[in-house]
Amino acid sequence: MIKILAACGAGVNSSHQIANAITEEMKKRGHKDIKVDALMVKDVNSEVLGKYDIYTPISKTDTYGVDIPVVEAGPILYRIPAMAQPVFDKVEAEIKKLK
Repeated sequence: MIKILAACGAGVNSSHQIANAITEEMKKRGHKDIKVDALMVKDVNSEVLGKYDIYTPISKTDTYGVDIPVVEAGPILYRIPAMAQPVFDKVEAEIKKLK
């Protein structure tokens, strides 16, 4: 199981939209063994990040020295395929590296 963390400022709306979009797109691409959680950026720290394989914040944030792939996922929120596609491609590339 590959665990992905989506994070935004409030942890209420944007991170959940990102998490849902990544989950749906990766399932379409055949990656059913993923779990995407959503969280508020202020609650992200090294202990939290240490539990995940990929971090997908809405914008660039600190990774607290944890060495996991970071894919900035903000463009997903525009709901424009040409903007979201590169994000999904990067997430999928990281998933493939982990398998």
